[in-house]
Amino acid sequence: MCESCFQSHQRLKATRDHRNVLIDKLQAQDVQELIERPVICSQQYHEDQALDFYCEDCKVLICLKCSIVSHNRHLVTDTRKAAQEQKMQMTEAVAKLKAEILLCENEIKKQTELKDENVTDIMNAEKKMTDSVEEWIRDLREHEKKMKQKFREIYEAEQKQHETRLENLELITTQLKSCVERGQGVLERNISAEILQTNHTILQRCDELINARKPDRYKSPYLNYLVKKKFDTFDQILVTKTDSLMCLAECDDSEIGRESNVVVVTKDSRGLQCYQLDDQIKVNILTSEGDYLKTDMKDSKDGKYTVTYTPQSVSQLSVEIEVNGQALTGSPFVVQIREHHYRFAFEFQSRGSKVGEFMFISDIATSDRTGTIAVARVDTNRIQLFSSDGKFQMQVKLDGQPSSVAFTDRGDLLTLVSEKKYKLRLFSEEGQFIKYIIDKHLKKPQHLSIASDGVLIITDHGSNDVKVLSPDGNDQLVSMTAPNCYEHPECAAYHQNKFYVSYPRYHCIKVFGKTGVYIHDIGCGGSSNGQLSYPHGLVIDKYNRLIVCDGSERRLKLFTLSGKFLGTLQGEYPNNHHSPWFAASNKNGNLVVAGPFESFVFVFDKKRD
Repeated sequence: MCESCFQSHQRLKATRDHRNVLIDKLQAQDVQELIERPVICSQQYHEDQALDFYCEDCKVLICLKCSIVSHNRHLVTDTRKAAQEQKMQMTEAVAKLKAEILLCENEIKKQTELKDENVTDIMNAEKKMTDSVEEWIRDLREHEKKMKQKFREIYEAEQKQHETRLENLELITTQLKSCVERGQGVLERNISAEILQTNHTILQRCDELINARKPDRYKSPYLNYLVKKKFDTFDQILVTKTDSLMCLAECDDSEIGRESNVVVVTKDSRGLQCYQLDDQIKVNILTSEGDYLKTDMKDSKDGKYTVTYTPQSVSQLSVEIEVNGQALTGSPFVVQIREHHYRFAFEFQSRGSKVGEFMFISDIATSDRTGTIAVARVDTNRIQLFSSDGKFQMQVKLDGQPSSVAFTDRGDLLTLVSEKKYKLRLFSEEGQFIKYIIDKHLKKPQHLSIASDGVLIITDHGSNDVKVLSPDGNDQLVSMTAPNCYEHPECAAYHQNKFYVSYPRYHCIKVFGKTGVYIHDIGCGGSSNGQLSYPHGLVIDKYNRLIVCDGSERRLKLFTLSGKFLGTLQGEYPNNHHSPWFAASNKNGNLVVAGPFESFVFVFDKKRD
């Protein structure tokens, strides 16, 4: 207090008895007494009462009189007891605040680290950009240097051409002037003897010079600097929450010829799946020979990217994955491709000439649309249709012996009746006749197959060649014959721009290009692995393998499309007394096999591992 306040403090009745101390004489115990002195009630008539109680209902300090007058029915507690309880609450609250402070300080530390990391990332990215631009500039300078050298070479060559022409013209001009001067001198001197002596020589020289071949006028070719495309920057600054180090990929082992997937999942720095529109996901799948497989990527728009591919051979694949230009942890991944194996599933048979029975089979086919199995019977001039599980459905009657049968992609049935005028007949899968197909290009057709684009592939015994006709049969697109081959082809199939044709008497499968050009043989005469003995039917299954009916060996032999021998179904084929001549495969991967003089049709499916 100042002096004036001190005097007033001494005069007031309420404060007259207060103890006053000079500041320079203030002791520690005086401050402690000041802190611990009782607090006096401020209510009228209660000025002499200390606030010794605490009203729990009103949450205020009260004196004894207040507890009787104003808070007589309230829950009242001693001040020290209430303070002790609230001290504990305050202690807990302060402890929580301290913990929160630690969290905030830790967050500040982490945020600072992230800030510094961000600065580092930006600086590194900027340096990468600068280095890239400088590299481009160096490359452009080097390109400029090479182009200037080319311009210099062109310039020197063209100038040499012009200089050669000029030198020749100047030489001719000099010769002409020399002859003119000589003749002019003789004429000016006008001496008869000289004229008579030189006339013949001068005239001869004039004729030589006039009739001499003049050099062609050389005109340089037009020169221009052609830029196919204006220079565009092909870099970009990518700002994303995706952390390449946290991203994952799933690469499961696959099976030859089966569509397989690689799944890439993008995640943020916390390991949570995230999606960023500008993320750059790159997946390359390489074979053991270093060839790239065709892939198709599907973006699910949720941070999951599915890459689809189909392996064509048994090998190890290398899967390279980059997210935003950074290789995924563990990349490149190794994927093992397994070979598909067939197992005998069931057979259906019924020997006889009645409906649903057969004795002499000329061909079989399967429908990709329904799985229906068609069996061509030459003994009763019928095509019999069975369900995929071997149950008889119906038959199609013909006016001649069917030599071959095939299904179109729509499920219609195309038959080949070789001895009739109109050899190709089209039926619905319900057996209703649709139309004849004009076959003016055919002589003695034997076997029919249909490519994925609908073209007809027919082996013709009458001309010893393979004919490829348009789907309506009107146009002959390709005709192919193997060089130095005088025997007729038996069966043909088309896959991946190549034709595969069986030649039983040459004990091999001959391969032709899309335009009918002979490429190479698959197999040779013999009974060992990779050799064939009178191969007849063939089919290329959904796993991109060539399956050959090796009739004399009574086995089914499997090859890659390039001709590598894979194996045989020997030991799995139901009975060594049965000879496979015809084979067909459907989109489900099932294989159907039959022989010509048997009442059995065998069905194979995927072998369980």
